[in-house]
Amino acid sequence: MNLIGDSKKHCSDANENYFQHMAVAQKISFELLKASLMAFLHSIIPALFQTNASKKIIDLNKYLEEKKRVKNEG
Repeated sequence: MNLIGDSKKHCSDANENYFQHMAVAQKISFELLKASLMAFLHSIIPALFQTNASKKIIDLNKYLEEKKRVKNEG
């Protein structure tokens, strides 16, 4: 496994440089963290965040599909 070469190819395939890719990946990670925290709090107090985590995940999926980061398998 060639981490540097594979990383360069991955960024190139995403049409991003290293720092653009890092920013996008960190944004997605932060959004997933927020969704996870909302789902966790919802598990304890069901009246909180009843649909927020699901909506955030759906929005992230749409973003990833629009940016051609994932292929719709459905």
